[in-house]
Amino acid sequence: MKIDVCVEMALTDLPYEQRIEHAANAGFDLVEFWFHDMTFGAGAGQPKDPAAIRQACEAFGVGVNNVVVNAPDGGHGGAPVKAEDLNLFLDRLAETIEFCKQIGCSKGITCTGNLVDGLTREQMRANVENVYARGAELAAAHDFTLLLEPLNTHVDHPGYYLDSSSEGAEIVRTIGSPNFKLLFDIYHMQIMEGNIIAKIEREIDVIGHFHSAGVPGRHELMGGELDYAQIVRRIEAMGYTDAFGLEYSPLMPADESLRATKVYLGVGA
Repeated sequence: MKIDVCVEMALTDLPYEQRIEHAANAGFDLVEFWFHDMTFGAGAGQPKDPAAIRQACEAFGVGVNNVVVNAPDGGHGGAPVKAEDLNLFLDRLAETIEFCKQIGCSKGITCTGNLVDGLTREQMRANVENVYARGAELAAAHDFTLLLEPLNTHVDHPGYYLDSSSEGAEIVRTIGSPNFKLLFDIYHMQIMEGNIIAKIEREIDVIGHFHSAGVPGRHELMGGELDYAQIVRRIEAMGYTDAFGLEYSPLMPADESLRATKVYLGVGA
């Protein structure tokens, strides 16, 4: 299992090329981003430069594990809960895939959008499955993988449709494509569901990525209510070999925090 660093929450005072360099210097050879056409932190609002990112990755021996296709609420890139956003989402996905090809990335995170007034959950679920069935076909045509992310609605994303990993796993199994998998965000699911290791064991067959952050607060993995070192050991024992993402906002100096987290988790970076 590899550990990757989300450089949208750590190292945010640096340009992206330097974030990649610092991640490499901290011992990581994978990073992940959010939107391809938007910068967070230093240089906020500007689109990312795929050539500069590719050059930095090659220079420092770092790969990009995934980017984010659309916003949680669907306001950027479309909301799959809305039938009328089908083409908007597919166009956004195609655009993201093209960007990813330029930086050597083959995975994208997708969010369902928020609850829609006037629609039942059953209607929204049908819309989600229809949009993602089409999205999975497009992803498969480009050897790309979509990662469906449930989020917490108690703290960070009130009103979000998909706040259960169990329902997320059901949707992934319904789509039934190797190019459509579940992103299990341990931070979000601890807030919503708890019982983390048992949940992962039940859903490991459809999980294609993990996110992690300390609970409460979304800071370092150490010192919170979760024993992440044990969780990682159990995930590895299940045979999982894809990436485990660090998506947290450091309280310590970022370089120091990332090195300490790598040591704490005790797995290869």
